[in-house]
Amino acid sequence: MTTERLQQLPPLESGDRLSRAEFERRYAAMPHLKKAELIEGIVYVSSPVRVIHSQPHAHIITWLGVYSAATPGITCHDNPTVRLDSDNEPQPDALLRLEKGGTSRISNDGYIEGAPELIVEIAPSSASYDLHNKLRVYRRNGVQEYIVWRTYNPQIDWFSLEAGEYRTLPADADGILRSRQFPGLWLAGSHLLANDLATVLAVLQQGIATPEHQAFVAALQAAVS
Repeated sequence: MTTERLQQLPPLESGDRLSRAEFERRYAAMPHLKKAELIEGIVYVSSPVRVIHSQPHAHIITWLGVYSAATPGITCHDNPTVRLDSDNEPQPDALLRLEKGGTSRISNDGYIEGAPELIVEIAPSSASYDLHNKLRVYRRNGVQEYIVWRTYNPQIDWFSLEAGEYRTLPADADGILRSRQFPGLWLAGSHLLANDLATVLAVLQQGIATPEHQAFVAALQAAVS
């Protein structure tokens, strides 16, 4: 990208109303920009990342990464651009997707297209667009599970898509949240909020050791054989 080319394209700014093609064109012309999203045709440019976001982000990636490592046929992605539809190109904090037979694919130019099975966002509060505009976009596009970790008023919201609507996934009697899309993906929510990653991973290992997870892995392997 030449200097002349950069000068011809206006920079991305929060509030811009753009087509997805124009959003991608301007984003590509700003290699210094770490994160920008197109939600319902409106641009959102991220602010500098504080510790209150970066540490939870790292814990979520660790949790999902361990599950992905134990589950062939599942991939974990950190901060990827996702082409959902003509007006929406979010860059979620983390996601899990099925490599084969799922509702998303990898485009020829290396982007995720379509709805991943599970998306996680780290949000400052309930007022964040993660729990409003983005939630509606993810629901409409068929993201089966959506997790929002609120950091200022610490809480984890886990939504499961049922009959076209998001329903809050309840914890079991032990306080563990269990994914309906990914057998064995267990989350000790209170320990995650307390930054007790060791217990979070220990509970995850319990989920991975279940017959349900073993059957899921076997089904994934059979699908690609």
